[in-house]
Amino acid sequence: MIMSRIEARRDEDTVAAGPLVDRLLGGLPPEAVLTDPDVTASYAHDMASFCPAGRPAVVVLPRTVDQVRHVMRTATELRVPVVPQGARTGLSGAANATDGCVVLSLTKMDRILEISPVDRIAVVEPGVVNAALSRAVGEHGLYYPPDPSSWETCTIGGNIGTASGGLCCVKYGVTADYVLGLDVVLADGRLMSTGRRTAKGVAGYDLTRLFVGSEGSLGIVVRAVLALRPKPPGQLVLAAEFSSSAAACDAVCRVMAGGHVPSLLELMDRTTVKAVNDMARMGLPESTEALLLAAFDTTDPAADLAAVGALCEEAGATRVVPAEDAAESELLLQARRMSLVALEAVKGTTMIDDVCVPRSKLGEFVDGVERISEKHRLTIGVVSHAGDGNTHPTVCFDATDPEESRRARESFDEIMALGLELGGTITGEHGVGVLKKEWLAREIGPVGLEMQRAVKQVFDPLGILNPGKLF
Repeated sequence: MIMSRIEARRDEDTVAAGPLVDRLLGGLPPEAVLTDPDVTASYAHDMASFCPAGRPAVVVLPRTVDQVRHVMRTATELRVPVVPQGARTGLSGAANATDGCVVLSLTKMDRILEISPVDRIAVVEPGVVNAALSRAVGEHGLYYPPDPSSWETCTIGGNIGTASGGLCCVKYGVTADYVLGLDVVLADGRLMSTGRRTAKGVAGYDLTRLFVGSEGSLGIVVRAVLALRPKPPGQLVLAAEFSSSAAACDAVCRVMAGGHVPSLLELMDRTTVKAVNDMARMGLPESTEALLLAAFDTTDPAADLAAVGALCEEAGATRVVPAEDAAESELLLQARRMSLVALEAVKGTTMIDDVCVPRSKLGEFVDGVERISEKHRLTIGVVSHAGDGNTHPTVCFDATDPEESRRARESFDEIMALGLELGGTITGEHGVGVLKKEWLAREIGPVGLEMQRAVKQVFDPLGILNPGKLF
């Protein structure tokens, strides 16, 4: 119903770019309104494969809340869809444009408005880059834990929109755990504040949490109150080699069952290790079938690593190497951060899955992915935030080969089906976007889908906010 209202409006009287631009310029400076087709085309999509993207009518880059409100009032009056964007580092097509839309890029709203060591909060605009915030709060002895792999370029607004995670989730949680309050511009241009800036608060429905992960489909986040933690000590990392992925996954289960709280627990399979070595010549052990990285940022990380190293050996590790200092630790972490880029170099194109399973099912899942790889005759590397069961099976393929592309898409779907079969979810941190719309319906069921659509209807009755995403 929501989509049909937009489509009917376009069929009857498609809004010409000229009047739309004129109306936008009534509340925006000329430099904030981009109409050159070659320029606007560069804002058409994020980093996901197999996700269609339309041609935006215009791209706007507001710098103030009032400018965002003007955009939404204009879009509501003219019934024009609006697609909010951050840095477009997403992997689900959630930021992809639709034909004739206004792309609302929030990257110019990049101010850190407040850092409070007493209240342990930061107040930021949506265009603040994750790494920039982390460094700024670090100067106050504070820590903002969510750290997606793209943290040097991704924005806080995008992190909130997709409820992103990162390497440290096993100990510190995901973005949703740190969003205390939001200022949101609604579809009709009204400004709403949700949540709090206090340490506690339970007044009314938790609308803040509702917006986190909504992929811009309910409103435009223009300001966020984020929780901070005291800056932890520097972490030390351990690398453990295994002769099978099953043994490495067994070690993960032993670590978690033993009550240990690593700041990071990451798995790289042999395909990923080889890809990283081929790209960067890092000297990782290519003879291994799986490489497990564990880190602790406790007061005595060496003792914690020794205990985890012993558990890895009990699980069958062929070699356990604890880093002696921060430099060695960072080298190991750099190899993990390079994984997805290295896998992309294998064939030129990747589809990065984002399936999360119970930790106890991690070994079954990794073995299942290997069977899918063999069945479709494709290279599929698995990197995983193993400590929380969030895996990133990465399908490598030649996008110029239609047959290989077909097999890549089929394998991607089979991986998601496997995750659901094992009691998991289709996405742990990348979101649904365009890529996983059909699979969201399978996971939450018809009643769940009906309720989610009802929520969308309340916040966006005309269906102009990021249409075609989620469901």
